[in-house]
Amino acid sequence: MKSVSQFTFHPTTLSGFLSCVAIIAVVGLAIQACRLNKLAYPNRAWFWTLEALRVLIVVLAVALLNQPEWIQQTQPEQKPTVLVLRDNSRSMRTTDVKTSEGLSSRNQVLDQLLSQEVLQTISENYSIVQGTLSSEKTDSQTANPSTNPISPKGESSITESIGRPGGMNTDFSTPIEAALNDYPTLRAIILASDGDWNSGNPPTETGSQLRSRNIPLFAIPVGSQDRLADIELVAAEVPTFGIVGKALRIPVTIESSLPRIANAQLIFESVDSSSSGSSSGLLGVYREQKDIQIKPMGRTVETISWTPKIAGDFTLTVTVPALPEEKILDNNSQVASIAIRTEKLQVLVVDSIPRWEYRYLRNALSRDPGVDVSCLLFHPGLSKAGGGNRDYIPFFPETQEELSKYDVVFLGDVGVESGQLTLENARMLRGLVEQQASGLVFLPGSSGRQASLIDSPLGELLPVVNDSLQPTGWGSRMPSRMELTEQGRRSLLTRLAESPDENLAVWGRLPGFHWYAPVVRAKAGADVLAVHQEAATASGRVPLLVTQTRGAGKVLYMATDGAWRWRKGVEDQYHYRFWGQVVRWMAYQRNMAKGETMRLFYSPEQPRVRQTVFATANVQASNGEPLMNGQVTLRIEAPSGQMEQIRMISDGGDWGAYTGSFTPLESGSYKLTLQCEQTQATLETNLLVLGGAVERIGKPARPEVLEEMASLSGGRLVLPENFATVSSLLTNLPTQSLEIRRFAIWSSPWSVATLIGMATIFWIGRKMLGLL
Repeated sequence: MKSVSQFTFHPTTLSGFLSCVAIIAVVGLAIQACRLNKLAYPNRAWFWTLEALRVLIVVLAVALLNQPEWIQQTQPEQKPTVLVLRDNSRSMRTTDVKTSEGLSSRNQVLDQLLSQEVLQTISENYSIVQGTLSSEKTDSQTANPSTNPISPKGESSITESIGRPGGMNTDFSTPIEAALNDYPTLRAIILASDGDWNSGNPPTETGSQLRSRNIPLFAIPVGSQDRLADIELVAAEVPTFGIVGKALRIPVTIESSLPRIANAQLIFESVDSSSSGSSSGLLGVYREQKDIQIKPMGRTVETISWTPKIAGDFTLTVTVPALPEEKILDNNSQVASIAIRTEKLQVLVVDSIPRWEYRYLRNALSRDPGVDVSCLLFHPGLSKAGGGNRDYIPFFPETQEELSKYDVVFLGDVGVESGQLTLENARMLRGLVEQQASGLVFLPGSSGRQASLIDSPLGELLPVVNDSLQPTGWGSRMPSRMELTEQGRRSLLTRLAESPDENLAVWGRLPGFHWYAPVVRAKAGADVLAVHQEAATASGRVPLLVTQTRGAGKVLYMATDGAWRWRKGVEDQYHYRFWGQVVRWMAYQRNMAKGETMRLFYSPEQPRVRQTVFATANVQASNGEPLMNGQVTLRIEAPSGQMEQIRMISDGGDWGAYTGSFTPLESGSYKLTLQCEQTQATLETNLLVLGGAVERIGKPARPEVLEEMASLSGGRLVLPENFATVSSLLTNLPTQSLEIRRFAIWSSPWSVATLIGMATIFWIGRKMLGLL
């Protein structure tokens, strides 16, 4: 820094005239006084000293009258800085820029624009800082001068990397804010990008911030605003796990930018990656090919059905072979992992009397190879609860440990009353659903005993509002039918046939029911899957099949007792399938990942990028009891290798439940590791995050974003072919202003104090000499 200092006055005509008069008068008076008093005072030296002090006081007062100032001008020795920001994100790999050599990628165009020859001209008057755009800021490190590509006149300009090259997002604000903080001599910014902003503060806010600092931004747009011809396989929604012998339905989303309907093939392959044996390997390899039609300029959703034959860890690949006119060939495939298990789901069925609905439900669950069913009857008139064979238990589970093993509980025509459920049983069932992610199915009956559940801890879990004046429900001689709602038509629970049209036809053919519960309406937040075809209340048609999420678990309310009639003429085709789907849907989340002493489940099951994931863990101590107030952490490893660790917070209850949340910023497979400090137990699982990458090859450029940001900053948009004009634009910028510091002596309290002090000394001296 170079500094120049000077002392200056700011007199006016009047102050200058008065100053001259005052100085001449005081000097004349001092000379006259010395002449008249040289014989009267033998100590003339002291007398002359006082007179000199009088003159000095007047001169100082006159000087202050003319406003003296001390001015210091500082000029930085360094050159002003220009920040050159280059977008190096994934979208910059798009090949859509027409050049003399044909089509070039956006990155190739920038390689030519930001060449040493072009920047050499700018670096003659400015120091260059080069950086890349990314959503993650890294510490700026000055490049080695010996390797600096720009060294004008023997002086090394500064070249740095701000952000991570090839970052997953494009963030304009973070590197610019970093440069504003790190480089006080920043004078202008050159931004070369396709404008695909998707992270950080809005560009308008960044532009306004630059204008307030008087730093213009010159934006260089690259890329075409027209999307390339492409078919992209956006997502294959593979579940976390499946069961041997049970069909899986995998929705596949395909996005097309073609202006026509495309006839293509959807190829599905599954490979058992956990098996090395030849025989099991043959069973673990499956391939299916399906002809599909892809909608133009939009999204198409197709479904793949797969029934795994063996247990193991499978790698699934879904592919749409590239069409001849496609320009992007690396986004036609999705790979995911899934664990296939042979475990049985634990189901508890509780009812009062062995009515037909109970009997057929028990048979359906007992014959399901993936279900281990336990039954309990509170038969009125009998001395004790229980049943007649090995499927029955003698009493309701007495402890949380005994109840927590059940994945799904069916409550039939029972209530909280003498000889049936107790308030403690109801409290435990509520905790099982909310804290342990188990499912609870309400199957009311014509006795109306479930009306007593409304005032129990289970009351809030009921997804419907019942008519208290008609607790036993409504019956009729003529059968009534269910009708699927729009939501019910899309639900996996009500899928009794493969195609939507065929499924709707099946529901229309199902035998009707002769009784339904006294339901008035569904509660807020509940999902109504089916309603009464005719009966209605003031709130609309009577809901008959209602689901709702409660805490970590799910609740289903079946308002009829006629599902057993669905076997008429078709045996178990629809009845078994429906209840099997219900059990697996309700138990799915609870069994996402489990070990000997830990469970981990999360919602949503297949989140999308930037969608918050809420994780819940159940942890047991070494003695099998729920662990309260433990140190539980969840480590999250992203597909890119980035690590994050969150501490799971205890909910304060007695079920050993811990909760936490995180937000994935990448698509792909995440590795989750649950750890408990007290038990030293760990549990690992994978989480699939759906959605294509935020940065996608082939997306149209957005020069309007760059133009708005440049305009707000006081800069301008410069087309690539006019990039050479940037040098002249920078040259025409106002020169860097000097830093000026002023010290106003005339208004300083120290000046006034000095003047008063000198006057005081003068009068004390006169008194000492005996002068008036």
